[in-house]
Amino acid sequence: MNRYVALCAVGAEKILGNELKQLGYRLAGTIPGRVSFEGDGDALYRANYCLRTCDRVYLQMAQYEAADFDALFDGCYSVAWQDFFHKDVRVVVDKVRVYKSRLNSEHSVQSIVQKAIYKKLGDTWHITTLPESGEHCDVRVYIDEDVVTLLLDTSGEALHKRGYRTDGGIAPLRETTAAVLLQEMIWRRRTPLHDPFCGSGTIVIEAALYAHNIAPGLGRHFAWEHLAIYNQSRAVEIKKEEAAKIRTDVECRITGSDIDPAAVSRARLNAEHACVTAGRALQMIGSDAKIIRPDFIQSDFADLKAPYDEGMIITNPPYGERLGDASQAEELYRGMASLFVDFPGWQMGIITSQKKFQECVGKYADMLKSIKAGNLDTILYLYNGRNSSKNQSGKGGRK
Repeated sequence: MNRYVALCAVGAEKILGNELKQLGYRLAGTIPGRVSFEGDGDALYRANYCLRTCDRVYLQMAQYEAADFDALFDGCYSVAWQDFFHKDVRVVVDKVRVYKSRLNSEHSVQSIVQKAIYKKLGDTWHITTLPESGEHCDVRVYIDEDVVTLLLDTSGEALHKRGYRTDGGIAPLRETTAAVLLQEMIWRRRTPLHDPFCGSGTIVIEAALYAHNIAPGLGRHFAWEHLAIYNQSRAVEIKKEEAAKIRTDVECRITGSDIDPAAVSRARLNAEHACVTAGRALQMIGSDAKIIRPDFIQSDFADLKAPYDEGMIITNPPYGERLGDASQAEELYRGMASLFVDFPGWQMGIITSQKKFQECVGKYADMLKSIKAGNLDTILYLYNGRNSSKNQSGKGGRK
């Protein structure tokens, strides 16, 4: 069994842990932004293909105590790096994070680890200088209270880059964040879902992927393709196994709208790319089944009416951080009070970084959830669909 480390947004650890358990892996520890788990060699591929709320998957190469640079070097040198890299590799120690440790110079730690890896490779391969003409492989270092953890990146580009979004527009929501929102809201495929500020369509598309059980990584490449341990035939087998799990027999009512016609066009194009990718995966197993595309329309949210008695709105309205300014955002939020009138009985999940959201909209959420959305500290406001009037206490919901 191998030890892996999956990164996620701070606040999403429990959701990611549940995903890992559903894949059959045993959790081995959780700290903010990181979930460790144990898995076989297939986890290298399956975790990258399947995890929806994970940012990156790392293979843990070593974990040891190091109170000085000699111990840091020796522990790193002891790793069998030659088993994982090709002889033309270019190793990059891309990040170092230190917490409450005697080795507190991140630059020095980076230099020592890099030196130890190259020293080990050179000694093993009997060469004094590596050509570094091949693909680069990233190594990350965490030192927590003098305990060093060396991680080898298996993902490459961050996993929120599914490959279907060619144009995100301005300030797009990350795909992994959208997946977290769906899980926080406990959305189920039979529940009608609408995003009235769909932008590039991320929430709607992620809902469609989830509803049809489409692994989000089926249409992209990964860093493990450049490692010496890469087994191409096994990776293809696992990809086919995941393609066979795609459900084309489900009926979903997943829709999005936006006042900006260009945004609607982007959303439709991105959804088409996502569904085409799923179709190609199905072709690998000899199926010509099609994925029904989600619907997008151009509309001001104020003109919308609930098409069903019950459903769910999940949305990411402009924050005023990168779109407009805070005062414009607050004016928008005051207008959003109409959604509670026009969608009675619908659950709502609204994510924003603006602290005055509840005050502006005039509705106090049943529950608040802090979520890191990229570099922004945001709050997901959850409304259960039954609270139709302002909380008389004037206080927010539970965290």
